[in-house]
Amino acid sequence: MTSPAAGGNAWADFAKGQRKDDVAHEHLASFEAAGGTEGVLFVGRAQEKTTLFRTHKRRREDGSCYPWISRDTGLVNHFYFYCLDADFGPFFPKFCSYFPFNAKLCVNGNEYAKRRAAQAGIGFTPMDNAFAAVDDPAALQAICDELDAGRINAMLRKWLAILPHPFTPADRAADYRYDISILQAEFSLTQMLDLPVSGRIFFEQVIRDNLDIGRPDRVGLIFDRTIYRGRKNHTPGAFSTRVVTDGVTPSLRMQYKHATIKQYHKQGRALRTETTINNTMDFDLRKRLTNLRDLARIGYAANRRLLRVQRLSHDPATGAQALHAVCDPIRRDDGTHVAGLPFTNPRAQALLHILLMFRLLNLTGFAVPSFPSVLPKDAGV
Repeated sequence: MTSPAAGGNAWADFAKGQRKDDVAHEHLASFEAAGGTEGVLFVGRAQEKTTLFRTHKRRREDGSCYPWISRDTGLVNHFYFYCLDADFGPFFPKFCSYFPFNAKLCVNGNEYAKRRAAQAGIGFTPMDNAFAAVDDPAALQAICDELDAGRINAMLRKWLAILPHPFTPADRAADYRYDISILQAEFSLTQMLDLPVSGRIFFEQVIRDNLDIGRPDRVGLIFDRTIYRGRKNHTPGAFSTRVVTDGVTPSLRMQYKHATIKQYHKQGRALRTETTINNTMDFDLRKRLTNLRDLARIGYAANRRLLRVQRLSHDPATGAQALHAVCDPIRRDDGTHVAGLPFTNPRAQALLHILLMFRLLNLTGFAVPSFPSVLPKDAGV
């Protein structure tokens, strides 16, 4: 494999604990600086534990031996092909060198959206795996909606015809080929904040108010699923909430079976909500890529349900502004003074209490007859 950035074969042996993304970013910067728009950045090799099949020796009753194939695990070589696609941006497939030659494909939908938006002439401000601002949100949303199973499959077939992989032309002619299933899918919602400081206050308050968000009843509300807690036919899986404080930015993580929702204050500028689904069977969906659209509907709905639950429990800046607008006195442009209604004042609370009592009585009129128009002579004043 050749890379325009390296001027020859670019090869990397990954060390234990080394971040592969850091190596990929270095090669990507060199590749784009050299004017490359599409191609192989480098090939990496790493030893990883995976499921495979081994041949074992078994003996018959007469003492003769015969081979037996069984499922096992082993530490074998995996080959990473870090590439750059004109539409999908950086991606990589990973091939196992041992039978049955498992492979994994990793693509980033945000990179696809950025590439397609740039091709369409849509102005935007990029952010780490998100958009900080965009000139035409509707057009960008249309680009995101067009990323479906068909486009991902077409991209994979395109690169499988270029990259070396275990299936030879004879194998492919015999219909031995790779098919795509969903191992992990992440659906995120990034909300940019006008006042980042208010966002930090909001998020810290959200953590305090939602430490119990991982309870089964609340998890079921967010994922729109019924959770059974009885002795028979109970819903399997763990339901939990934990607060992670890496560095100075805390994150709230909620678990439902094999799915997790992670929420954090991204770069001090946005509220990031991510739903990661690691097993499609948790939602009664098969793993074929054709179920991606239904899976996305579940992931995005979970994000928004979580935000709705949090809005019910906390309203930081907007609620304070509304409270001051109602309680504080107002002076109009013509000089008229309008008194406020201080809810914290005991007299105001008593007035509201009386009004509610009259409302509950549902009065339609007074039973006391009206006073006469002329008072009696002996009536006191």
